[in-house]
Amino acid sequence: MNILYRQNKITIDLDAIKHNYLLMKQHVGKQVRVMAVVKANAYGHGILEVARTIQAAGGNDLAVAIPEEGILLREAGITTNILVLGAAMPIAADAAVMHGLTMTLFEPHMVTVLEQAAQRHGKPAYAHIKVDTGMNRIGLRTQADAERLRAALAEAPHVRITGIYTHFADADHLSSDGAMEAYSRMQLEKFRTLRSCFDRAIPAHAANSAMSLVAREADFDCIREGISLYGYPPVPTPLPFRRALSWESEVVHVKDIKAGESVGYGCTFTAEQNMRIATVSVGYGDGYHRVMSNRGQMLVRGKRADILGRICMDQTMIDVTNIAGAEAGTKAVLIGEEEGQSIGADELARWADTISYEILLSITTRVPRVYLPAGQNNA
Repeated sequence: MNILYRQNKITIDLDAIKHNYLLMKQHVGKQVRVMAVVKANAYGHGILEVARTIQAAGGNDLAVAIPEEGILLREAGITTNILVLGAAMPIAADAAVMHGLTMTLFEPHMVTVLEQAAQRHGKPAYAHIKVDTGMNRIGLRTQADAERLRAALAEAPHVRITGIYTHFADADHLSSDGAMEAYSRMQLEKFRTLRSCFDRAIPAHAANSAMSLVAREADFDCIREGISLYGYPPVPTPLPFRRALSWESEVVHVKDIKAGESVGYGCTFTAEQNMRIATVSVGYGDGYHRVMSNRGQMLVRGKRADILGRICMDQTMIDVTNIAGAEAGTKAVLIGEEEGQSIGADELARWADTISYEILLSITTRVPRVYLPAGQNNA
């Protein structure tokens, strides 16, 4: 069903994603590859649409979190390298080999499982080595760990190591001069040490969106572009990233209330004066966080309208007392721009005491996605 009876939708500008990808390629230079991170449905932007956009723009490296995401891409015709960032699971070994996915490994038993799968299917098993330098999530941690893994790899002729990498835990916290902080510096040095336990010809990657904008020495052979691909660089930068996602709904009712009347569940807002209130067709059932109640804002006719009372599952009330022309059918912008005003996912994140990643990912499938195709303009 393509009819939108409720005018609540997300618009995703694929040309902005292409622009951001090419912008980062230009930034790091021809010698450094850019791996586009499309895990978690491309941070809520649509994994298939974004992957196709990157591949069409000449990208040859994608990253996902779980094998299921990689298989989905392969079945949709994506032919790029696909790195699965999560730990290699034995149950996924056969599927990974069959679909040509690159798995993340760091323990000898992972090597054994992939080697056996490769032998069963008569195909190579591709993998990257994960080094834990301070995130304390997954990865080998010591030189002894590295030696054990290297010994296992020596006995696995069908397992082909095509990368080695680590992940910074605090890359978006910078020193006073905008450079790498001490913890990140420690991680970088530890990665260099543990990387030296393996063949130096293995391509390395460490920098994420933040570090790739802060410390070029962390670029190595490839950088991973995550949140900046979608227009939200996590550190200050002069690079002109473009936000790809906008979200709008509509006013469905406008009413006048008197001083002393309350708005919404729990009566958490009481008018101190006569007011004009608009009800917007969006709520936490759409992924519009309830915690933004009495804190957030929307754009109506280019002006900011405060959220009043608690956000409901399907509806939200806002103050349009001083916004002329607000009536049923008027557009309400949740994320995006209107008449020179702008609200981004990062601002919603501040109201919700979270991060822009979660805001973008939280928008539910009840909200239809509309895609604007990527053009031919280069960054």
